[in-house]
Amino acid sequence: MELDKVSIWPRMEPFLLGALQVAPSSKLSLHYLRKMTTYVRTRDGCFPSLAWPMWRHIACGKLQLAEELAWLYFETFDLFTSHSPRDRLERAECISQCSSKSELDQQRNKMSVDTLQFLLFLHIQQLNRVSLRNSLIGEEWPSHRTRSPSPSERETKTSSQNKNWDDQAHLSFVQNHLVEILELLVEPDQLSESGMVPRDCQISLEAVRSLGLLLEGSVHAGSAVQPVHKLLSKGPLQTHAGYSAFSHSFPLYQLISCLQHNLTLNPFGITSCVRSGKKLAWAQQVEGAMKRAKIARNTHIAPAGSKMVLMSQICKQTLAKTSDKMTGPNIRIHRCSDAFIYLLSPLRSVSVDKCRDCTVVLGPVETSVHVHCCQNVRLACVAGRVVIGASSHCTLHAMTPTRPLLLPGNADITIGPFHTFYPSLEDHMASVGLAVVPNMWDQPLLLGTDPIKPSVNPELACYRLLPPEEFNMLVVPFHIKGDTCEVPGGLPPRYQAALEDKQKRIERWQKTVMEAQLNREQKSKFQELVEAKFHEWLLETGHQQELDSLIPRPATLLQVSSSTSVDEPSANNITYITRDGAVGQSPMAC
Repeated sequence: MELDKVSIWPRMEPFLLGALQVAPSSKLSLHYLRKMTTYVRTRDGCFPSLAWPMWRHIACGKLQLAEELAWLYFETFDLFTSHSPRDRLERAECISQCSSKSELDQQRNKMSVDTLQFLLFLHIQQLNRVSLRNSLIGEEWPSHRTRSPSPSERETKTSSQNKNWDDQAHLSFVQNHLVEILELLVEPDQLSESGMVPRDCQISLEAVRSLGLLLEGSVHAGSAVQPVHKLLSKGPLQTHAGYSAFSHSFPLYQLISCLQHNLTLNPFGITSCVRSGKKLAWAQQVEGAMKRAKIARNTHIAPAGSKMVLMSQICKQTLAKTSDKMTGPNIRIHRCSDAFIYLLSPLRSVSVDKCRDCTVVLGPVETSVHVHCCQNVRLACVAGRVVIGASSHCTLHAMTPTRPLLLPGNADITIGPFHTFYPSLEDHMASVGLAVVPNMWDQPLLLGTDPIKPSVNPELACYRLLPPEEFNMLVVPFHIKGDTCEVPGGLPPRYQAALEDKQKRIERWQKTVMEAQLNREQKSKFQELVEAKFHEWLLETGHQQELDSLIPRPATLLQVSSSTSVDEPSANNITYITRDGAVGQSPMAC
């Protein structure tokens, strides 16, 4: 039957980028969202678009949320929804010209979001709700909505404990909450006096259109991906869903039945990418740490919003990549250690998960960078938002128009200004709509265990701002074409002054050496002493490994079995993946 060929699946980005990785406030439960649904549909200025002043009134006045948290939800939704780079840059310019809080409020008051989609966004915050039942048994209890996972799915789930990335968790969430999701779209005049949803109520096509935030699909495998409202109102699903071209609506429970029948796992999700994504091979993949490293991508087949690159178990290696094929995907860097990773392309989002002792340098990230369960990770990025949770001894150098978000479980986090550049950085920033101002890198927001009010007690702070005397620049050690020759926007004055002071000390040292008037033998001996001390410092700090891994030498490419899809070598875009003690170079298109 044609009906059985139609597939509908949860979209990845709302869960990946929209669901905060913290237990949601009880004020975002279904009970309160139902009240909010009725309120926004019966008040002027709330529907079909919800402006910031009205959401602030609802969140702060009705739900008793702190204004900072209300803005966090509003800003997060706005961040991952569609805006052109030009629109983002124009908004950034307007905000950068604000000289007072009242002027900033005036700019915020101009912002609005799609009302129904925002309600759905608030509902999916339940993805990371802490469940006593789940915490005791570790898995969902069996239900008629969920099937037993296959062995390959269990393997994928084991490597994907982060629910925001776990497409099986997304599917389970939609299956278990489908009725609630659709009931939020029912118009208030169809509700009973007690507020219940009658079985014979209708959902308008416009309301189902907002469901496109969470769902999409295709008529058959390999066909174009379509918004869910188009699949339901045309073709083989039209009759099954009960769509009436006369009233432009669907019977609620017929629509539920149709969706339940056709819901499936996202064919472009992490499960598919791990199982059948295109693998990236490189030189010297032989033994030890190199043998475990895995990189896979689906960017060659996935539609926009579902493109991803997965990097796992990169150990004691340097990986550097800039490529058109790396433009715009969601990146996951997982379980890496003692690695140096440079991804110098415009990116959609980046997750650094369960890594330790790594340095990560990123190109501009359009939406968010999330650091989760990491230890001793050094991160440099320009991003729409930076989030750190359950991590320790990490250092962040950021340029961001939003306040860095510190979730519970952090310890000894250091935050400093963005401190590096590469020649095409400013072009890449413009392509994703990121400007140098506003830059709120030094104004972190601590989201404590109480989700209603962010933590404001400085004694509970898990972070420190990097002292200027500890500040140093980071040099990207690769040749790339472009015009950027300094940190965009410059450094904050205190940090620039600290660098100039260090430069003066170097100049004084050089002058002292010259004035000593050493003879040739003394100069040689002195140089040996300085080089010996420098080498000791390189070994103590671990920088020797980083330098060694940057020296490429020809190597034989890995032989891959015919059953594995592997990228072919490309001379246009170069990938360097090297290791200490067995350095290699492989020009691979990723």
